[in-house]
Order: sequence, then structure tokens, then C-alpha cells
Amino acid sequence: MLEEPARPRFIREHPKAGWLAVTTVCFGAFMGQLDASIVTLTFPALQDEFRAPLAAVQWVSLAYLLTLVALVAAAGRIADAAGRKLIYLYGFAVFTLASAACALAPTLGWLVGFRATQAVGAAMLQANSVALVVTSVPRDKMRAALGVQAAAQAIGLALGPALGGLLVGTVGWRWVFWVNVPVGVVAVVAGRYLLPRTRQRTSLGRFDWVGLLALATGTTALLLGLSALSGLPLPDGVTTALVVLSAAAFYAFIVRERGAANPLVDLSVVRPREVSVGLLGATCAYLVLFGPLVLFPQTLGPHGLSGLVLTALPAGFALTAAFAERLMPQGWDTHTRGLLGASGCVLATVALLLAPTDTTWVAAWLLVLGLSLGLFIPANNSAIMGAIPSHASAVGGGLVNMARGLGTAFGVAVVTLGLHVAAPTARWATGPRLALTLLLIFAAIAASTAVLTRPQVRSS
Repeated sequence: MLEEPARPRFIREHPKAGWLAVTTVCFGAFMGQLDASIVTLTFPALQDEFRAPLAAVQWVSLAYLLTLVALVAAAGRIADAAGRKLIYLYGFAVFTLASAACALAPTLGWLVGFRATQAVGAAMLQANSVALVVTSVPRDKMRAALGVQAAAQAIGLALGPALGGLLVGTVGWRWVFWVNVPVGVVAVVAGRYLLPRTRQRTSLGRFDWVGLLALATGTTALLLGLSALSGLPLPDGVTTALVVLSAAAFYAFIVRERGAANPLVDLSVVRPREVSVGLLGATCAYLVLFGPLVLFPQTLGPHGLSGLVLTALPAGFALTAAFAERLMPQGWDTHTRGLLGASGCVLATVALLLAPTDTTWVAAWLLVLGLSLGLFIPANNSAIMGAIPSHASAVGGGLVNMARGLGTAFGVAVVTLGLHVAAPTARWATGPRLALTLLLIFAAIAASTAVLTRPQVRSS
């Protein structure tokens, strides 16, 4: 199938046709966030089954995240030319088949490879979801439709730890991937009949593949180097070479983007302080959001209780992100909300440092951390987008998504590094405290960006 299939006439002419399309997109929004928050619960079980260190097992997440960051921009460009519905359907098919392959993986290496394949499908989904929503409903319903999509993402994010802990503790880690299969099948069928075809397309043009390769090489080499420092068995010379390769790739990326006719990242968009500092804040915030999802399954164990404790973090994030606009005083601007949220992140991380193995204490402060991040991240993203001209909004949205993916990946790597460095010590709580200290440093950096950024009026 190389052409987008038309919807049946009775669906196309139905007064709720747009909302049926939005509901279909919500399948992808739900599954994407569920997958992001559920997989870390499998790490202890994977370590036991494959007799592998955490530094190796973490690549079950890192391979997914790096592939997603590398491909989401390219997938969006291709979808604008070939058709968003077509790419979305193929994306869900790839995601579903790769999920089944992950569930059947015979070795850790195969599982990491299948996760990278799964991320190819996820990139095809994420690159098209917002565009499908906003083109399916009238403009006066756009904000409500995007709110429904955000709610689906929040539910998936909040449900992941509890569901992951339950599945791993009962039927085993492979069912974390099997649950994607029936949802994926339903989503592909629903998308075939409920999603609208693309009416306006743009030429593919020349894509900055050199810039993409340099960025992917730099991030992958850096994370591989961190993994080597965290216990991945690589020769010392290879570790040094990876660090050098990462630095060279990032330098090449900057040089390329300055001279490219159609750069992957327009550096002029990043130049304003509100954008560059805000993107740093976004990366640190997502790092702090995802780090505990890796840390506490290691410290509290892979049982169901661990999943329930972890649920407090994404649940708090979802609650604030969904209801802050209604509950916060109207006089509080973006900057004030960002400062309040960032301060709460620092306070919660300090509190977690005091008793990192007490389940009740951890659950309470993870909730505070989630509530604070749910306040800071939307405010910070709003400040970034407010400083970007309207004609570059799509570029800005891509930069925010890139910061989210990189922050999530580094959250996995930083916690793994902290646990490994502290492993030789005799005291059990040293590892969690060192990992939390690293998270506190990044929470403090996020707070400093909140002080430096100011909301700007969008120019045209």
C-alpha cells in the first residue's frame, strides 16, 4: 500500500468524524508514553535472565530513545510529502511487529536491536500525531483536541510503572512488550478507516542527512562512553576513543548546521537566550523526570510495590500538566510558574536523598517531584516557543522533542553511572544517594535556567 486509503463515506460525512480521528491518534499517544515509563521496570528481570550488568541492560531504553531522537525529524519531513496517514499506519505496524519481536527476543543483543526497530515505528507515529489531530477538527476545536491527546499521553505515562511492576512480578517481563500487540492491531485497523487522508503535501526537498548522522554519532558515542564508565565491558582505549569521537561529531554537527542550506537545526533559532537556556532546562527536567524510573526498581526491587511507588511520579506530572491552567492563580505568568516548579524539583530531590529506601517517603516525594515537573516543563516549553518566531514554530517544536529525548536518555545513563560508581562501597544506600545527588545537580541547573529565562512575545 503506497497510497493513503480513503475513509468510508458514512464515516467521512459523520458529524463526529474529526473526533473519531482524534481518538485513533490517542492510541499512539497512549502507547508511546506507556512504553516510555514501563520498560525500566524490566531492568532487574533482564539483568537476572541475561546475566548482564545494568550498564548493558540500560541500552534496552537507550537504543529506543536514540533512534527516536535521530529519526523523528526525518519521519515528519517524509510524512509531509508521502502522506501523514500512510506514514502513521506504517509506523504503528512497525511498532506492533517490533513489540512482538521484543517479546520473543532470545538474547539481550536481539532485544536491543528490536527496540531500535520499535523506535523507528514510534518516530513515524510521533512525527505525525499532532498534525493529524489539528487537521482532523475545526480550528475552534483544536485546543480541546490537543487536550484530549495530552490526556491520553498522561494516562499512559501514569499507568506504565504500576502495570509494568504487575506484569514483571506475575507473568514475566516479556508481557511488557506483548501488551502492545493487541492495542497496535486495533489501532492499525481503526486508523485505516477513521483517519483522514492528507490534503496538502509539501515536496520532500533536500534533507540534512549529514547533520543527522553527525548528531546521532555524537549522542550515541557519548552514551556508549558513559555506559563503559558505568560497567559496560569495553577496553579502556575504546572508551577514550568514544569520548573523542563524540566531541568530534558534535563539532562537525555545529559546523555543518552553520553552512547547510537546509540545516537539521537552524542555529539562528537557538541563538536567543530564552531558547538556548530553555532547551538546557528542558533537557535537565526530562532527565530528572526519567532518572527515578530507572533508580527505584533497582533499590526497591522489581515487584509490584515498586511499580506502585513509581506511579506517584508520572501521576503527579500528569495531574499538574492537565489541571494547572485551571487551578493556578491567573496572575501567575509563565516565568513565575517555571520558578515554582523548578524550586519544587530541587526540594523533592533533596528530600529523596534523606531516605532513598523508605517506600512511603519515596512515594510521597516522587509525587511532589512529579507535580513540580508538571508545572515547570509546560512553563519552560511555553517560554521557548514564545521566543521563537511564528514561521519557525515547527523547528521549535522539533527542538523541544529533541531535548525531551536526549534528557530521557541521559536520565538512564546518569543513574546507571551513579549506581555503578558506588557499587564497591559496603553501605546499601550509597548508590541511590549518589545517583540522587547527580539528579539534584541537574535539578539545580534546571532551576537556574528558570531564573534566566523570561517569556517573550512571539514575533511574526
